Amino acid sequence: PLFDARSSRIWMRSEYLQAVEEAGGVPVVLPLTTKVSTIESLLDRLDGFLLTGGQDVDPAIYGQKKLSLCGEVCAERDALERLVIQGAESRDKPLLGICRGIQILNATLGGTLFQDLSTEHPGVEHDMEPPYDRAIHRVFVLEGTPLADIVGSGSIEVNSYHHQAVKELAPGAEAMAYSEDGLIEAICIPDKKFIVGVQWHPEFAFEKDPECLKLVQAFVDAC
Repeated sequence: PLFDARSSRIWMRSEYLQAVEEAGGVPVVLPLTTKVSTIESLLDRLDGFLLTGGQDVDPAIYGQKKLSLCGEVCAERDALERLVIQGAESRDKPLLGICRGIQILNATLGGTLFQDLSTEHPGVEHDMEPPYDRAIHRVFVLEGTPLADIVGSGSIEVNSYHHQAVKELAPGAEAMAYSEDGLIEAICIPDKKFIVGVQWHPEFAFEKDPECLKLVQAFVDAC
C-alpha cells in the first residue's frame, strides 16, 4: 500500500489489481502495519506477494545518507515490505517486485541503490511522461535466466518511470536484464521458486504488451 501522510490514508493503483486478476489471481491489498504477528499471519495465509511502486526507499537501509534529490520515504512501508521479503524468502513463496519493489528487494538483501539517476547515472530516459502503456527504451534479457524463460532472451521494449534503481547487486541475487545504459533492470534469487524484481511497469502495459502479461502470469502461476 502507498501511504498518504497528509490524509492518513493508504491506497493502491488499480492497474496492479487488474493485472493480477487478468492473470487469474485474486488481489488483496495488505494493511500498512509493522506488527510482526499480523505480517506473519499474512505470510502464512497468502500465496504470493507483489511489491509495487511508490515512495523512495530509505537510504539508511543500505547504509547511506539521504541525498537532496532522494524523495519522500515511508518508514512504515519500508519495514512492512522488508518483513514480507524476508518472510517470503524463508517460506519460499512467490514474490514479484515492480519498480520500487525491485529496489526494496535489492536493498533488503544487502545491495545498494542509486538515489537519483539523473545525477548519479545519466543515460537513457528512465522517467517518462504519461501515457505509461508505451515503450521508451530497450532491455536486454540474459540467456539462461528465469526472465528469459518467461519472455525470451534478447531485447524487449519497456516503459520506464523511476529515478532510483539498483546500484550494487545484493549478495545471492542474480541480474537478469540490463538497459541500454548498463542499468540493472531485473533481478532474481535463483535458488527460490519465484522471487523476481523488474524495474519497468508491466501493470501499465499488460493489455497491450504480451511480455508484460507473461511476467504477471508467471508470478500468478507460481502462486
